[in-house]
Amino acid sequence: MRAWAAALLLAGCSASTTALAQSGPGTCPASASDMSTEMLYGTWQARIDDAPAVDIVTLGKHPDYDGVRGTITRDGARSGDAVARSTAQLAGDVDAEGQLAIDESQDGHSISGVWVGTLQPGSCGKQFRGTWRNAADESTHPFVLQKTGP
Repeated sequence: MRAWAAALLLAGCSASTTALAQSGPGTCPASASDMSTEMLYGTWQARIDDAPAVDIVTLGKHPDYDGVRGTITRDGARSGDAVARSTAQLAGDVDAEGQLAIDESQDGHSISGVWVGTLQPGSCGKQFRGTWRNAADESTHPFVLQKTGP
């Protein structure tokens, strides 16, 4: 009888914990302001101008402030069988307006691009859409940033 009661209590606790994990506060942020910085860490796919090419973004803890630092690796134009790749450095955070703001640098010193994006409703912290600005010519391009891994 005690074993049955313990099993029932354990099952009830497990169901309650599962329900809280699925519907509790903070499990699916409504805006980037609701996200912890750690939720930005990981691997993301970036598409600029709805291009078929996917760039790989990796973000981790910034050593100097509550933000992120990482890289973006782009596949360049194909020349025969060779693929020209470029990697740029990234650093940013969620600003006071709740937007993801990331600076990009090709050389580690000057800003070559700026990303400003909004968390997409219902994406649970895994998709941002916004505008990427090329610092060289001030052109702007829409982007989608989709989280793919931890």
